[in-house]
Amino acid sequence: MAALTAPTAPVAPPGRPRRSRPAPSVASPRRRSGRVLVAAALVLVGVAFLVPLAWILLASLDPAATVSVRVPDSLTTENFAQILTWDATFRPLWNSTLISGGTAVLTVLASVLAAYPLSRYQMRFRKPFLYAILFGTCLPVTAMMVPVYALFVYLGLLDSVPGTVLFLAATSLPMAIWMTKNFMDSVPVSLEEAAWVDGAGSMTALRRIVVPLMRPGIAVVFIFVFTQAWGNFFVPFVLLFSPDHQPAAVAIYSFFGTYGTVAYGRLAAFSILYSVPVLVLYLLVQRFSGSSFAMSGAVKG
Repeated sequence: MAALTAPTAPVAPPGRPRRSRPAPSVASPRRRSGRVLVAAALVLVGVAFLVPLAWILLASLDPAATVSVRVPDSLTTENFAQILTWDATFRPLWNSTLISGGTAVLTVLASVLAAYPLSRYQMRFRKPFLYAILFGTCLPVTAMMVPVYALFVYLGLLDSVPGTVLFLAATSLPMAIWMTKNFMDSVPVSLEEAAWVDGAGSMTALRRIVVPLMRPGIAVVFIFVFTQAWGNFFVPFVLLFSPDHQPAAVAIYSFFGTYGTVAYGRLAAFSILYSVPVLVLYLLVQRFSGSSFAMSGAVKG
């Protein structure tokens, strides 16, 4: 009886190199085309962000800047030298700092005091009140400017920086309350209960326990309100008509001359200086706000 033997693989003829087969892939052609489309969309979005930034940087150093993006024939700092004056740059930036900083401070203080009872106490009308706050965040400022302007005329607050700060703080307050309440919910209540046992009142527990633990959240709310007020053009343009009180967001309009002429080089240089305080604020708040894990580890040990 003949023995059964296993079939052997065919042997390649000598002198002929073997071709390596490509690794099998489970990705379908449709999935590959989807990835290509996603990559193309991301590249398009990146270009849309980078082109304006490139224009600002190049036009600020171009003695003959235009609206097109191009590399200047010669580099100059004359555009910066022309705008580095008190009237053109420093006073508008100072007004913007006063308006935005005052708005952010008032909004943060009011939002912390308003969010504390909403976060800690069970009230009968808490949910309807929260929904009313959420509805307030959806109201456009432009829709209420006519009655607000009439109110400012009646109260004599037109061209008043404190009046503008109060109005900007009022418009920023709904979203700030909503954000602050969510951050405050993350602070353990047991820490306040321990303070209450030691004789601390509600305001003492809020000031010494809750607020220090939610510093990252307060920093987020502060930056959000500050940047909103810093870039606000419409409200200061309507309520502040004196050049001595106008912020930088309105003063940038002075680079647009009559008959459609625009000083592109000075406009680009002013835009760079206009963005510096916000970048400095981001770095300072990130440096001094502390770690966001402070709240999660507060009850350990």
